[in-house]
Amino acid sequence: MTDGHTHPEAHPVPSARARELVRGAYDTHVHVAPDVMKRRVDDLELAQRFVDVGQAGFVLKSHYVPTAERAENVRKVVPGADVLGAITLNASVGGLNPVAVEIAARQGARVVWLPTVDCTNQRESRAKAPAGAVPPMWAQIQDDLAERGIMAPAIPVVDDDGPVQALRDVLDLIAEHDLVLATGHLSGSEILQVVRAAAEAGVRRMVVTHPEFTSQRVPVDAQRELAEHGALMERCFTTPHSGKVSWEQFYDHVRRVGPEHSVLSSDLGQPFNPPVEDGLALLADGFLANGFSEEDVHTMAVVNSRRLAVVTEPSGAEPVPADAEGVRA
Repeated sequence: MTDGHTHPEAHPVPSARARELVRGAYDTHVHVAPDVMKRRVDDLELAQRFVDVGQAGFVLKSHYVPTAERAENVRKVVPGADVLGAITLNASVGGLNPVAVEIAARQGARVVWLPTVDCTNQRESRAKAPAGAVPPMWAQIQDDLAERGIMAPAIPVVDDDGPVQALRDVLDLIAEHDLVLATGHLSGSEILQVVRAAAEAGVRRMVVTHPEFTSQRVPVDAQRELAEHGALMERCFTTPHSGKVSWEQFYDHVRRVGPEHSVLSSDLGQPFNPPVEDGLALLADGFLANGFSEEDVHTMAVVNSRRLAVVTEPSGAEPVPADAEGVRA
């Protein structure tokens, strides 16, 4: 998976070939400081690292706070790094809150994640992680909130009649602003209902958040159906790296659904995991070592991530601006 060298922390280091294959890519899912939990790197330092390795930019994800204002400031401080903001519709922003989505859109957010830590599926999930799997860092915060008696009720996205009205209102705004819909930690059946409704609402860019994650475990047949509705399957480095799914099954799912329907992201930023800027290239090395072509890797890492970021194919290391003035709406 690597060229045999390691960081001082004994993390694998990507090969030069992999670095080149992910040049111009966006990492659409990172967790970095400032945050409510300890992170490996802050957003300013990471932006410079992305410039240094030739990757175009990244999407700042927080489970708890909007990040569009942060992203705008980072872009100003680190020229050449296209850092994008997002919002995750957990209890801390009012759940399925159309006002929060509208304001985030006006601030320049790019991605709207449906509920993650506060969705009904994540709260009620009985799925057991494989032995030795590393628990997510947010689990401790959720436990702390529960112990203090301030845990908000779980956020339902569907009921017996299908997607709830609040979700439909959110989907309409995502379509209006041409934002990216990411499905969060919903169950497989919920994801299918949401993606169908999103397609009907005119949402153009949809991502099924880490379908191999413990609380998702979306079967291949369902992934194929989701792809038919235009959704990309997000293949996160941390999901197999943390033991939540085997690498063999991870690669098998991509083969069976098709690289053209997948987008690579790292989901990195945890202090104990590899450097964030290495995530996509480490995935590239793994895919190359397991029978995937350079074209497959380029499609998943670069073409599809830039489709989500709304930029065109790169001619070099520099990202293409979102519009003629280089300003995001």
